[in-house]
Amino acid sequence: MDKENKGPLQGRDESMNESPWVIETTDADFDRDVIERSRELPVVVDFWATWCGPCRTLGPTLEALAAEAGGTFLLVKAEVESNASAAGRFRVDSIPAVFALRDGRMVDHFIGAMNEAQLREWLARIQPGDAERLRSDAAKVAGSDPPAAEAKLREAMALEPRESAAKIALARLLLAQDRLTESEQLLAELAERGFLEPEAEHLQSEIAVRLGAVEAGPVDECQARLAESPDDHEAQWKLAQALAGQRRYEESLELCLKLVQFDRRRLGEPARQLMVRLFQILGPDHELVSTYRRRLSSALY
Repeated sequence: MDKENKGPLQGRDESMNESPWVIETTDADFDRDVIERSRELPVVVDFWATWCGPCRTLGPTLEALAAEAGGTFLLVKAEVESNASAAGRFRVDSIPAVFALRDGRMVDHFIGAMNEAQLREWLARIQPGDAERLRSDAAKVAGSDPPAAEAKLREAMALEPRESAAKIALARLLLAQDRLTESEQLLAELAERGFLEPEAEHLQSEIAVRLGAVEAGPVDECQARLAESPDDHEAQWKLAQALAGQRRYEESLELCLKLVQFDRRRLGEPARQLMVRLFQILGPDHELVSTYRRRLSSALY
């Protein structure tokens, strides 16, 4: 490229290539470099190839802007032959192809080359807003300073009262502190929309299980009660709830299954509901879920 046609950044010193905010990746490290890092800061992934003319124009400008930005985003260079699997996942059929990710999700992309002014405008658009920055800051301190995290999340909720992300994050934070009623109320407010996000449904199940365990009482007391009356279905149900609250899921599922089989008209239905909540908490790929879902289906039908 002739000197006259270079933008103000394209004639940069080559030392900018050493910026910590510009890295190269391969298929083996793509998820770590792109997906996981995007949970910390915006990630721009540039699919390129040495034989691609527009890539040779776009790439250096992106690298210079990443170095100049000093950490407001990470540029990940993904040469297509070294990232064939990732390129397939992103449905890259033309290059250069540039994708922006935040929190593990794609938020924008473009195909082909842009000039410096267009790139600056695009990079500004992919930056998180104030509420998202507050959620990110809250996540970083949730383990070490829950009150500070709570304050940031409530500020984010005030900025975006119609958005669910901060409310779900706060429900999770409150649940971790055993503030079950407050967490439950937040999810109830979200449910008024007529639906819940999968993460909110997961939290709702955890809260229901924990509240049931509180109502049932300590595991040892429930076990003693059942030992006195082994055929008492009510005692079996209380123990199933208490065990679930202690994350002794297999024991709880086994007791619930017996109640479904032998007390269908009374405690069988709440026992079935508890099993479904435990399935949701454990996730569809857990061995206990596949085993007990099959056994529950046999018991019901």
